[in-house]
Amino acid sequence: MATAEAIARRDIVPTHLAVAAMRDNGYKNAAYAVAELIDNSIQAGASVVEVLCADAEGLVEERARRRLDQLAVLDNGSAMDADVLQMALQFGNGTRLEEGKASGMGRFGMGLPSASISQCQRVEVWSWQDGPESALFSHIDVEEVRRGELHEVPEPTPREIPELWREAADDGSFQESGTLVVWSAIDRCLWRTSRALIENSEELIGRMYREWIAGEDVRIRLASFLVDAPGATQIDRDARPNDPLYLTAGTSTPEPWDDKPMFAPFPDPDSHEIPMKLGFRGEEHGVKIRFSMAKEEARESVQAGSLPHGRHAARNAGVSVVRAGRELELDPAWTNTYDPRERWWGVEVRFEPGLDELFGVSNNKQFARNLAEAAKMDTKALEKEHGSITKAMEYLEKEGDPVAPLLAVARKIQGQIDVMRRQIKAQAEGRRRRRHEEDSPEARATAAVRRRKEQGFRGQTDEDEEKPAEERKKELAEQLESQGHERKEAEALAGETVDHGLKYRIDTAPLEAGAFFSVQPRGGILLVTLNTEHPAYDLVLGAQDPSELPDSVDDLRESLRKAQEGLEMMLFAWARYEDEQGNVSSDLRRGAQTVRQDWGRMAETFLRQTQADG
Repeated sequence: MATAEAIARRDIVPTHLAVAAMRDNGYKNAAYAVAELIDNSIQAGASVVEVLCADAEGLVEERARRRLDQLAVLDNGSAMDADVLQMALQFGNGTRLEEGKASGMGRFGMGLPSASISQCQRVEVWSWQDGPESALFSHIDVEEVRRGELHEVPEPTPREIPELWREAADDGSFQESGTLVVWSAIDRCLWRTSRALIENSEELIGRMYREWIAGEDVRIRLASFLVDAPGATQIDRDARPNDPLYLTAGTSTPEPWDDKPMFAPFPDPDSHEIPMKLGFRGEEHGVKIRFSMAKEEARESVQAGSLPHGRHAARNAGVSVVRAGRELELDPAWTNTYDPRERWWGVEVRFEPGLDELFGVSNNKQFARNLAEAAKMDTKALEKEHGSITKAMEYLEKEGDPVAPLLAVARKIQGQIDVMRRQIKAQAEGRRRRRHEEDSPEARATAAVRRRKEQGFRGQTDEDEEKPAEERKKELAEQLESQGHERKEAEALAGETVDHGLKYRIDTAPLEAGAFFSVQPRGGILLVTLNTEHPAYDLVLGAQDPSELPDSVDDLRESLRKAQEGLEMMLFAWARYEDEQGNVSSDLRRGAQTVRQDWGRMAETFLRQTQADG
């Protein structure tokens, strides 16, 4: 019920109802809520931030168990005087809300109180500017608000810092200035123990603040202990940077990639960054997009995706959106959820707070919703309406539609992701062929051709096998290079094919025609190129590299089911092709049937060769 005082004042929203509603403010989990406190610490110039988690032991269903009892964030930043401390505990107030002060991680005036009550019922703050003995104290208590006992943020008063936190902190942490925020009566944290909270938050915190940690601007300590023994920590370590682009050394990536970059700048160190200028409300603002792709040696293992570094990369799949040097989110909407190869590319978008409104940054700093929406836009509809996407964007810009600059960013990102996907597919195919060279389909097919030649069957390319080996290699290498291989790689593949006496080489490339594959005779070799842009490629052949198989049995079943469906659809397509030829003339239909039968007999010969070799 509303209090008598609230009824008398006729508040638009009674305080206790507003605070109760703000507890459901959309924080994804406790890690994101803790991050709001870390933001404040870094904004205050702290060089050390400690996340201190205290468990209490108690009986749960007649068994002694630990439960997260309190959580504190301690820093050595510039701290707050009485006015700023009181303001910091107000919802929607802050020191960076005025026009022109939109800089740094803070700004929205919601962080400290909103994040805190999303996880607990009571938040207490001590802040000092002249040694910890001078600390000023204030608090918010949800239960006190509900009972009508607390309507305003209490005026800060001197109060001694509890001994619990003095013992739990590192030696020397309580410096001349600093702030201590303590959560108690924790009732909404999904993780029941301090260990669970730290283990589930560590990678996220390392990723959010990777720039600050890697640059040694900030040290973030993570510690857990029992309330009764704050000096005996169960977990005590510093967060390590977690770079989703994997271009940084000394990160949380598992060995051997913990001390060297696992990815390389894409397409190269000189052009992996795309700086852009976005116009918004009469001003130009800078945006930077960076790209990276896994090094081949990171993926060369037969089961790279299931190794520790591969699983780490899977948890970092998506586009990293960074505001003021701090990650807002790692957006997985840009990835194909069922394709395990999506872990092997990285994209980062960086912007400053002046573009918050354009990007649609939420007040809890977890999303950039407008960028995500721009990525989902139906550009084909825009092209149809305006004749081309370029004209459509020109129209949107003239109309002052804010989606225009974001659409430009989204198109840059998606274009490069598509290029990286094609290269990753080509690399996977090349590795698969090199690994199984002696028992590859190419080798078995070559043996089948030899048997047919012995039976008197000849092909147009057979005469070219009499050409000098170097000439044959050159012809094949030139074709492979034209399909996207670097010169050295193309020459190596051509040399390998000719030197091993193979009749076939299989390759992958985006083909403009609608065919699933192409056949090109080069130097006595039949180069069969699979069209990576054809839907059948992903359905039937996309998971052929063992290192790219899904991590779970359920995902593997789903991949195999799609492969079977893809094969069936291709057979249905052929059946329809024959049917339509018959509608034109019976001769055309009989011709299609003859091709099908001849191809079937040829396939039988080649597959029997596989059985004989097996």
